[in-house]
Amino acid sequence: MKVIKRNGSEAVFDKAKIANAIRKASDSAEEALRLPEATIQGITDTVTARCEELGRAVSVEEIQDKVEYGLMEAGYFDVARLYIRYRYQRYLVRRANTTDARVLSLIECNNEEVKQENANKNPIVNSVQRDYMAGELSRDITARLLLPPDIVEADKAGIIHFHDADYYAQHMHNCDLVNLEDMLQNGTVISGTLIEKPHSFSTACNIATQIIAQVASNQYGGQSISLTHLAPFVQVSREKIRREVLQEAETLGGSKDPEAIEKVVAERLHEEIQRGVQTIQYQVITLLTTNGQAPFLTVFMYLDEARNPQEKKDLALIIEEVLRQRYEGVKNEAGVWITPAFPKLIYVLDEDNIREGTEYWELTKLAAKCTAKRMVPDYISAKVMRKLKVDKNGEGHVYTCMGCRSFLTPYVDPETNQPKYYGRFNQGVVTLNLVDVALSSGGDEEKFWELMDERLELCHRALRLRHERLRGTLSDAAPILWQYGALARLKKGETIDKLLYGGYSTISLGYAGLYECVKYMTGRSHTDPEIGMPFGLKVMKCLNEATARWKAAECIDYSLYGTPLESTTYKFAKCLQDRFGVIPGITDKSYITNSYHINVREEIDAFSKLRIESQFQQLSPGGAISYVEVPDMQDNLEAVLSLMQFIYENIMYAELNTKSDYCQVCGYDGEIAIVEEDGKLLWECPHCHNRDQSKMNVARRTCGYIGTQYWNQGRTQEIRDRVLHL
Repeated sequence: MKVIKRNGSEAVFDKAKIANAIRKASDSAEEALRLPEATIQGITDTVTARCEELGRAVSVEEIQDKVEYGLMEAGYFDVARLYIRYRYQRYLVRRANTTDARVLSLIECNNEEVKQENANKNPIVNSVQRDYMAGELSRDITARLLLPPDIVEADKAGIIHFHDADYYAQHMHNCDLVNLEDMLQNGTVISGTLIEKPHSFSTACNIATQIIAQVASNQYGGQSISLTHLAPFVQVSREKIRREVLQEAETLGGSKDPEAIEKVVAERLHEEIQRGVQTIQYQVITLLTTNGQAPFLTVFMYLDEARNPQEKKDLALIIEEVLRQRYEGVKNEAGVWITPAFPKLIYVLDEDNIREGTEYWELTKLAAKCTAKRMVPDYISAKVMRKLKVDKNGEGHVYTCMGCRSFLTPYVDPETNQPKYYGRFNQGVVTLNLVDVALSSGGDEEKFWELMDERLELCHRALRLRHERLRGTLSDAAPILWQYGALARLKKGETIDKLLYGGYSTISLGYAGLYECVKYMTGRSHTDPEIGMPFGLKVMKCLNEATARWKAAECIDYSLYGTPLESTTYKFAKCLQDRFGVIPGITDKSYITNSYHINVREEIDAFSKLRIESQFQQLSPGGAISYVEVPDMQDNLEAVLSLMQFIYENIMYAELNTKSDYCQVCGYDGEIAIVEEDGKLLWECPHCHNRDQSKMNVARRTCGYIGTQYWNQGRTQEIRDRVLHL
């Protein structure tokens, strides 16, 4: 068993240290009050057993809490009082330099918690360390000076999660849909340099990657672009290439046969598209932004977004090349093709590509092939989305999420009376721990709803703080976003305030642990149609009603969001165990279930899972994604296509999870295993038993996106526990 020290570093659990601490507290008491040695050993054994029961690494604070309880249970209240007093004195000493200690542990790379905080950040790299160091200072300032004590304490206790507190001190927003069309067609400014409309497809792709990097450095969430915005430049390149070929033919006295000319043009255009797509893929995964990771980018592929038949055909050429290059993968340092984490790809299923015989069926088959090998693209059903995303004019729309799952709500520009999505953004997220609400109620339904109202108001106040932090922000804070087209074309010195109201941007109430909440309150999973499901849907409707009330009262677009817990799933689980103990089926794991998802251990087939979860996804208008866990499907593309067709008919947004790993020591190309040793989960090659994480490539979908830098113990346990749905 491992112990997480206060600075985040890891040590081996040593029960002798517990006994020594109890003995010192006992020795400081009057002789008549001291503990016999047998009692000291007994309390030590009890504390050790309770730590082992948790099935994970324990923190020093958790151990000390259990020592206090042990002393009081044994009736040694005076010694317990001395022990508590000593803890408090040490706390006052540490309080002055806790942040310093954590920063130093980051520099020395021995902070285990931070190492596993983000599955796409390498904590050894200087730029990541710099971001984490800045984050520690920002988080400290936020907790001490910027947030009310009750919000800080609720976050610390795992009652809520105040997302991205390490960025809160700055006036930064969460995620967005980049208006790439405006920036490419009308020009933009990057680092004080005017970038005019590009004159070729490859140049447009190069500019796009520069825009992506700049945007990523001025926000803290995900961003999305549409390939449709690049499609017009295919025709620009086609015309340019045709002129060049005709000129060459004239100069060299070659054939001017139209058919021969067009063949050469098509070949060179294909090469141009290859270069442009490769530029996006390689630059995105090799760029490091100011937060020390590749831009969290989503690329949207929707054929019906094209404005004319030729543009649609050109868009199909780009999509095909993106899928081909992603299927191939990228080479790791050993020269082996592996699965990259970014960019995330989303492919829209529609009437022109969903069935054999439709115009773009071959493109869909290529998407299925890519998914089976590389876990992308994910899929949006145009059919379902048009029914769910209806604007005030009564029109349904299809558009991409911002990053991995955060969706804007339908919006009609009051000036043009036309729908608008690109150039909009999310202000931030606060997540409610539904499991904590249930356990705090003790299973009493009346108390549950009373607590729900109280916790929702707590979240509401926290969300208002996020909103107020952005209000008054000058466009000068991030010119690429607010002045040069990524999100707006505001004047210098103008505030972004008008973009924070009226539905232009959203702000998200997140939720997590619906499964455990329903299980505790009803004794059933929310897959149970008679008891569990109705209660789960009632919870979701309650959350939606709250956001609707806030929106109507304040003209701020609050929206319900299925939170993609990464490190927070571990945090919530530990807090629940500390507050309520180990409850079988509820708090006996080192994670809680994401959003409305069916528990990862529940045996259910892929089609039933998607059908049931679709009901809950509809009630997460601010964003959510469902997944099914599948084995290697590369030799069973028919099954992949069947799942895609089921998605089209039944659920708005879904993905398939498979495994894509490689061991650099022995060349094993398969699933890297998760093994347990001394209470800690480790990654191990099943062939050569290599456990050196720097010598293996592991890719897993964790929260709607692919992670490649490993995960904390809670998320690792969740990955290990997943059952196959197909």
